[in-house]
Amino acid sequence: MSKMFGKSVPFYKMQGCGNDFVIIDNRELGIPVEKMSLWAEKLCQRAFGVYADGLFFIENAPEGSGLDFVWQFYNSDGSRAEMCGNASRCAGRLAHALEIAGEQHVFGSDAGPIKVQVFPELEEVKVQLTPPQGLVVKQTLEIDGEEYEYHFANTGVPHVVVQVADVEEVDIKKLGAAFRYHEAFAPAGTNVNFVQIDDNDSLIVRTYERGVEDETYACGTGVSAVQVTLYEQGLTDAAVRVRTSGGEILKVIIEDGNVFLQGGAELTFSGEVYLESLGIE
Repeated sequence: MSKMFGKSVPFYKMQGCGNDFVIIDNRELGIPVEKMSLWAEKLCQRAFGVYADGLFFIENAPEGSGLDFVWQFYNSDGSRAEMCGNASRCAGRLAHALEIAGEQHVFGSDAGPIKVQVFPELEEVKVQLTPPQGLVVKQTLEIDGEEYEYHFANTGVPHVVVQVADVEEVDIKKLGAAFRYHEAFAPAGTNVNFVQIDDNDSLIVRTYERGVEDETYACGTGVSAVQVTLYEQGLTDAAVRVRTSGGEILKVIIEDGNVFLQGGAELTFSGEVYLESLGIE
């Protein structure tokens, strides 16, 4: 069959709390970085591709770097992202399964080194995110004549946090896009998280993701930004459980100033993509 349809490349499909990714082991394939954006755009599209929130390539780490591997991460629209919390957990689980790295390891991202702990018996992965940057709380901006209070933190990528009484009442696509493209966050834009506080250790979060340009089932850096900004104000405990749109639970822990994200990471399937049919050389 491979000869009939031309050149093919193997891939893995994984999901972390409903946030799904195409993964390509690029250690030997040698797909050049200048083509990766197109690969992400083509493979992540619905109907004509594999369909996913993003794609990342696993590559060998530079010699002497102290890293077990590095990744190149792209959103479904082909834009490059510095970091993705749920994808990092999937990367850690797959790297362990492929014997690229041990249960404890470190990989390189555009946001910096990511420390990973794999719990095979739990089918969960815990990652230590890079230190939050640009933390501010209780800011205001105007959208369509209405004033909104928001918080902000960069947990690898930029995130706005908006507290609401009921997340189910929020028009995520409309309001999320309004924040995402607001001039206050130009030119790069921002991700947007709407949070309902159930208790000091229990949150419900819905996320509008930049690069996906819609609500996503879960966003690891997003729920981490939520916890960082709320904990800063004394509104949450150091460890919280967060229910995401996909119905899954993520745990976010703040310990000695470090932020940890823990949750499930599952291989859903693997296969081959035929490059000619996708319009990829």
